[in-house]
Amino acid sequence: MIKRILASLLILSSSLASAAGLTDMETRWLTAGSAVLTYAKKELKLPIDIIVQPTGKPTDVPLALGFQDGRCKLVLTMRNGSNPEEILASVPEAQRTLMIEAMVAHEIGHCWRYAQGVWHALPAGFEENAGEAAHDHAQLQELEETRREEGFADLSALAWVQQRHPEQYAAVADWMRKVRAPSAASAGASHSTMPWLQLAQSGAVFDTGLPLFEQAGSVWRQGLMATGEQAGSQRLAGR
Repeated sequence: MIKRILASLLILSSSLASAAGLTDMETRWLTAGSAVLTYAKKELKLPIDIIVQPTGKPTDVPLALGFQDGRCKLVLTMRNGSNPEEILASVPEAQRTLMIEAMVAHEIGHCWRYAQGVWHALPAGFEENAGEAAHDHAQLQELEETRREEGFADLSALAWVQQRHPEQYAAVADWMRKVRAPSAASAGASHSTMPWLQLAQSGAVFDTGLPLFEQAGSVWRQGLMATGEQAGSQRLAGR
C-alpha cells in the first residue's frame, strides 16, 4: 500500500534518467513520511506530487514544498553532496524517523493552507497592523507572511504528532524549539516560529475534537495575537 501511494505521487525530474530510481536516503525519508502522505492523499484529497531533484545547490534544504498549476509539490533535494540529515544531528538515531515524519507533516500543513485558498491570508477577525504597514516595505511584509505560514506548519506537525505519537510529543516539540531557537544570525528571520512553539509545549493545547488542521489553526490564532497582528480582532471584541 505504501509503495503504491508513493508511486502514484512520485514525479522524477525530466533530467533524471528513468532508470535511476530512488536513493536509499530518499526512500528512507519518504517511508518515514508515508503515514502523513497517505493521510494527505486518501483522507484530505490534497493535490500533491513528489518531485525528486537530481541535482541541487549546497544551500538547498532536503525537503521543501512548492506550488504549481494548482498542485502542491513536495520536493526532495538529496543528491547535491550535502548531508540531508544534518538537521537531525542532535537527535538520537532511534528518533530520527519520527522527526522526519514531523517534517513531512509540516510540509503537508503548507499544502493544506494552499489548497484551502488561504495562503498568506490572515484568518477572519485579524488584519495587518496598520501602523507598521504604512512604512514597511514589500520585503518585510513578505517575511511576516512567510513567518505566519511557518508557524501554522509547525503547529500542524505538532498536532499530527499529538494525534499519532502522543508519547513522543515532548521529544518532537523540544527538538523543534531547538531548531527554531533565535540566534543573532536568525533573529527576525522568516522561520522564527517561537511565538507559536511556546504555546504548544504540551500536546494538551490541541483540541482533539477538531479536525487536525483546525486544531493547528486554533493555536495559530493565539500566536497571531502574541505577535501583535490582532488589531482587527480587538476592534471586533470592543463592539
